[in-house]
Amino acid sequence: MAVSGFEGFEKRLELNFSGDDPAIGIGFRQLDFQSLEKVLHAVQCTVVSALGNQHFDSYVLSESSLFVYPTKIIIKTCGMTQLLKSVPPLLHHAATMDLQICACRYTRGNFIFPEEQPYPHTSFEEEIVYLEENLPENLCCRKASVMPSKLSSHSWHVFSACDQSQMVMQKSPYDDQLYTAEVCMTGLDRVLAQKFFRHPNDGQTADSAGKEMTESTGICDINPNALICDFAFDPCGYSMNGIDGDHYSTIHVTPENGFSYASFECVASMYGDIVEMLNKAVQIFRPATMTVATKCTSHEVWMQVAKAIKPLGMKFRSCTVDDFPGTGSVVFQVFTSRRK
Repeated sequence: MAVSGFEGFEKRLELNFSGDDPAIGIGFRQLDFQSLEKVLHAVQCTVVSALGNQHFDSYVLSESSLFVYPTKIIIKTCGMTQLLKSVPPLLHHAATMDLQICACRYTRGNFIFPEEQPYPHTSFEEEIVYLEENLPENLCCRKASVMPSKLSSHSWHVFSACDQSQMVMQKSPYDDQLYTAEVCMTGLDRVLAQKFFRHPNDGQTADSAGKEMTESTGICDINPNALICDFAFDPCGYSMNGIDGDHYSTIHVTPENGFSYASFECVASMYGDIVEMLNKAVQIFRPATMTVATKCTSHEVWMQVAKAIKPLGMKFRSCTVDDFPGTGSVVFQVFTSRRK
């Protein structure tokens, strides 16, 4: 726990590998739980709940989430975790499985309590140096950028690196219909945020209390097709991972007044899904400020995001677009409520 308050804003790391055919091999999914725990120990977090299917494994962490695919790892952690310290051990494990890293992407928003962050997260410059020093030379196409907005308190930090194969790889039409949306919400509606506090001596387990929050808040309706793994922290706070085929979604909530925060992340189809899912997620929290960072192959996604947010009474403030190696376009949008 930071002295000032709990840091809700997550750091997100995505590593992609080649060398093991995901159609016939299990790749990173063969990593035993003890080895996985050691990686998370370096980050300073632990597994509190887990769920998986034939496509990937999903873990709710003491600070956010971990998703393990055969050739892809996604780790998202909040608080004072040292996320980037997972890179060296993950690369070591990849080498033992004949997997070679072909792409890396690191993203985050502005920390609420930046002075509380430990090395190597003391600054974006320090994070870049750490990544540059620990990534192999085959990731020769690299770019780091801070995407600004009209609100100085909200910007989007992106580091992307890939090898030449990812730069020239042809994307299929199916890939063009998918997006990854990272939504960060601050200044949550106080009444709605109270739903993520547990009652003293409620006699519930973290799992049963989490399930109750999932149902009572409407989180279960964001994607009715998803299997949900949820967890309620004591005295407050909430995390969930949803799995739907090979797609994931995740929500994390820090409800304390003064530094309330919620995040929603999903992978889905650009057409139709984005409007409905974003609309439902935002209504659950009614934030004062919301940012949406979308990784996609088409700039058209920003119009779909605006379409989802407009009926909720939020004001569009700014939009920034940039291109990154091995990632494609990143669209960063900021919205504020009418009450702000």
